[in-house]
Parts: sequence; structure tokens; C-alpha cells
Amino acid sequence: MGFSQDDFETFLAQRTEPDWLTTARREAWDRFLQMDWPGRREEEWIRTDIRLFKLHRYALPLADESQTVPDTVAAALTAGVELGGRVASYNGCSTTSQLDSHWAEKGVVFGPLDQVVETHGDLVKKYLFAKAVDPTFDRFASLHAAAWSSGMFLFVPRGVVLEQPLHSLATLGDGGVDLGHTLVVLEDGAEATMMCESGSVTPDGDGFHCGATEIIMGKGAHLRFVNLQDWSTGVWHFAHQKAVIDSDAQLQWTIAALGSRVSKVNQHVALVGPGADSQVNGVMFTEGKQHLSYHTLQHHIAPNCHSDFLYKGALQDKSRTVWRGMIKVDPRAQRTDGYQRNDSLLLSNTARADSIPGLEIEADDVRCTHGSTTGRVNDEMIFYAQSRGFTRQEAIRLIVSGFFQQIFDRVTIENVREALGHAIARRVREYE
Repeated sequence: MGFSQDDFETFLAQRTEPDWLTTARREAWDRFLQMDWPGRREEEWIRTDIRLFKLHRYALPLADESQTVPDTVAAALTAGVELGGRVASYNGCSTTSQLDSHWAEKGVVFGPLDQVVETHGDLVKKYLFAKAVDPTFDRFASLHAAAWSSGMFLFVPRGVVLEQPLHSLATLGDGGVDLGHTLVVLEDGAEATMMCESGSVTPDGDGFHCGATEIIMGKGAHLRFVNLQDWSTGVWHFAHQKAVIDSDAQLQWTIAALGSRVSKVNQHVALVGPGADSQVNGVMFTEGKQHLSYHTLQHHIAPNCHSDFLYKGALQDKSRTVWRGMIKVDPRAQRTDGYQRNDSLLLSNTARADSIPGLEIEADDVRCTHGSTTGRVNDEMIFYAQSRGFTRQEAIRLIVSGFFQQIFDRVTIENVREALGHAIARRVREYE
């Protein structure tokens, strides 16, 4: 198996899906074949080099009921948490699905997307690629729309408060492929907490992830959404992520990007109803020769909306981060309150952080601010900590933890705060 036309036909033949989905897959595949990979001359890709990415080294995932998530991949976010349900996948194939009967009786639908589409096809059709992610955005988006597999679907009916968190885990073996699609739908007045994480079997294994996340929130809905990306340092990671927030709905979206060889992620939030509110917290930690590129968009479409984006990154060795943020305010989005900030902490002389905030405002009654800082760890801080009995590495770890504390304070889920803190602390090494 690979990514040829014959491979795609084999992929389709193995699936038992509604005709409308098969048709949509074929249309996306045709677009994929006609498009070129993004090039360095495009503004969005000018700082991210993917010339070493070779699709022919990978293959479309085929269902294998014998596959299970290896014991070596442990969920980091669920320690001590009583979950209402969970799903898991390995190399793009669903392996586990469970939902507490109490929530199923209230109308909650939760499970692997490729299974839910067979049992709730009309519900999935209403939202899949319909309101959030654009499957024609680039070649990666078209490939994902054509060949997505596994992933997760969550539907919370009107007025239902899902008190227990739900969890999804996507894992990759060496050379594995994951094309998972996450689709979260909250109807009016619904509430939920969703924790998604990804990990690899080996810390330096190869792999390819081409995913998408769609979040659709009705009026007055509340969602806490956590996404921990911890692929191995050989994984190519590409994703399109978008949330659509209606009137008076509130979204807290926390992203932690710790793994992958190269990441290129587009994260968009569209505030489409008056009073919509979004808070996005981003944590990035890089080492070796990792390259993480995150492009964010806060799109204010309706009036009286609030958006707050805060990204922080710490960089070791020869790694690099790119953050490019934009607040876009449409003409009718009066009384917008938008904020974005990106801070970078360099832990070596060879690391590089690119930070590019931007504003595009077409309304005249707004408050929009942005900011960016980049700097090295202060040697005086290290000396001060060492004079109090800390080793140099302990001092650096303490300073890095303090740097991210502003993000941790914003995260309202205690075990997520602890998991992120531990994940970052164990990566910090002494530097000169």
C-alpha cells in the first residue's frame, strides 16, 4: 500500500460508508491529485521547509482489528481522572471505544468517527467539513478529506451538561500513518470537557500525521478542549484546526506542542454570534532540530465578541518555532475585544524563534492589542538560584517552569496543568 490511485481504491473498498461520504472522498482525492505541495515562495510556508518530506515513504491506513495500543504509550492527561468515555487508535485504525451508558441515555454520541458515520450518518453529514475546516485549503487538507480514518466524534445535545471528561488517544508506531479527524459538536446550552492527545511508540520513530479538528458550538455552549501533541521526533505533523463559536458560547482551548520533526498547524477560531468568547492557550517546547510552525487566526465576524490568544515557547539546541498570528475584524464586528501574545524563551545560542503578530481591522469601535517577546534565560536568575542551593539544571528548570506559569494559571483542569508541567520539566537540559 502507498498513496497511488490503486491504493486509494483499495482503501475505499475496505470501508462500509454512506454513498455521500464515498463521493466526497473521491472529489477530495481528485483535488489532491491536481494540487502541488506548498512551496517556500508562498507566504504561509516561507519559513517552513518540507522538501525532505516524501509521501511515497508512507501508506494509507487499512483497518486491522488485531491492532491494539501498545503498553509503551501511556496517556498523560488522565491520571486520577474519572472519565465518561474514551477512544483510542493505533496507526490510523480505531482500537478502543467506550462511553458511559448514563451519557448515552442523554443523547450524547461519542466514538471513533469512522464507526459513528456508519451508525449516525445523517448527523455526521450535517457537520463534517460543512462549517469549519475547508477541505480545499491546500494539498494536505485535500489529502485528509479524501483519506481520513479513525479520529473521534462527539455530539452533545441541547442543554446536556457532560460533567465527566472524555478522552481520545492517537498513537503511531515507527513508520506509521495517522489521518485522524476530530469533530466536536455542542448544541445550544451544552457543556463538555474533551482531552485529546497523541503519542508514539518510540521517541525517535518515523511517521506521518495529516489531521483536522473541527469544533462547532451552539448558542450558550461551553467547552474545555485540550490537545497534547507529543509525537516522536521523526513524525511529520500537518493539521488544520478550526472552531466556530455562536452567540454567548465560551471556548477554552489549550494546545501543547512538544513532539514531531516538523509541525505545520493552522488554528482558526471564528466568532460568529454576538457575545462569543474564546481563550486559546498554547505551549511549545522544542529540542534537537525540531521545527514547529503554528499559524493562528482570531476571526471576529459578529459584534461584542472576545478572543484571547496566549502562546509561549521554550527552545533548546538547534530547534525553531514559528508563530504567525492574526486578529481579523469584519466590518459588522463592532465592539470587538481581541488580544494575542507570543513569548519565546531561548535556551541555547543556536535556537531560533520567529514571532509575527498581525491585525486586520475593518470596524471602527474595537479594542485589539498584540505583543511579542523573545529572549534568553537571564544568567543572573540562574546565579541567584544556584546561590540558594539549586544546581544549574535545577535552576534552569525552575526558570522555565516560571516562564510557562502564566499559561498554567489559565488552565482550569488541574491534571492538565500538572501533566504539562511535568512534560516540560523533564525535557529541560543544562545549556551553556
